[in-house]
Amino acid sequence: MGGKQLGFSDYEQATAKKRTKKEKFLAEMDQVVPWQPLLDLIEPHYPKTSSKGGRPPYPLATMLRIHLMQQWYSLSDPAMEDALIEVATIRRFAGIDLISDRIPDETTILAFRHLLEKQDLGQKVFETVKAHLKQRGMAMKQGTIIDATLISAPSSTKNKTGERDPEMHQTKKGNQWYFGMKVHIGVDKDSGLIHSVETTSANVHDITRAAQLLHGKEEVVYGDAGYQGIEKRAEMAGKSTTFRVAMRPGKRRVLPATPDGRLLDLVETAKAHIRAKVEHPFRVIKQQFGFQKTRLRGMAKNHCKVNVLAALTNLYLARGYLLATG
Repeated sequence: MGGKQLGFSDYEQATAKKRTKKEKFLAEMDQVVPWQPLLDLIEPHYPKTSSKGGRPPYPLATMLRIHLMQQWYSLSDPAMEDALIEVATIRRFAGIDLISDRIPDETTILAFRHLLEKQDLGQKVFETVKAHLKQRGMAMKQGTIIDATLISAPSSTKNKTGERDPEMHQTKKGNQWYFGMKVHIGVDKDSGLIHSVETTSANVHDITRAAQLLHGKEEVVYGDAGYQGIEKRAEMAGKSTTFRVAMRPGKRRVLPATPDGRLLDLVETAKAHIRAKVEHPFRVIKQQFGFQKTRLRGMAKNHCKVNVLAALTNLYLARGYLLATG
């Protein structure tokens, strides 16, 4: 028989009338990811020939698409390899033809991630996406909302070294202890997009990373009660920024039932309403993209991953605008 044969699952997909959720999501992402700038960024670091002198390396575009799908679906390297073999939609997005193309194995997928980590490309991916959004008219400059979230690390010692990740630490929140890392973000007050990212171990206080989350042009900064006293810190000296930090919950609970007390409570509600915008990116990172627990050991690897996730979160949150404006 001439031409390429369709596998059963490909045939099934081709004849299906209703697009699956996965197909719809990947079709949208295909349109909103700035592929060329990202390929241009990674290409100088990507090997031109196979290290073993055997088969040529996989096309960079295929490996980048696979890496992004790993982030969107929170897949380990072996699970990503399995998905490429088993799921036609995922294969198609990667640009792989099951009949004539080789499927990258988990070692190849791991090598691509290591390349991004080694060249510190995660942060550059985030900056490239920010520049792309700015070009499309999504500037982030008026006000900033700062916040941090905990990401657990496996506390199990069932690994090669028999110990927990030495770069992760524990912290107490409320009456509960957490072991892992923190993701600190600065979010634009108007668009709700992330403009800065920091990663630390869980025991680092939120306020110590606040200065790194500001781009310097904001007129107002919002934060929860964990940022109380921020304006008195040395790194904030000489800034004309207005800080609108939440009152400590205990203090708010005992506000008097007087006109002044009620006014203060209304002010706190208004601040909380604006601050709520910072929860959207966190929800996308943790719920939509499934990053609730670290799979990688060490802060450098996780820093690279978080930067890529922040870039993808911005594209996901801005997708309506980006699709509508072409």
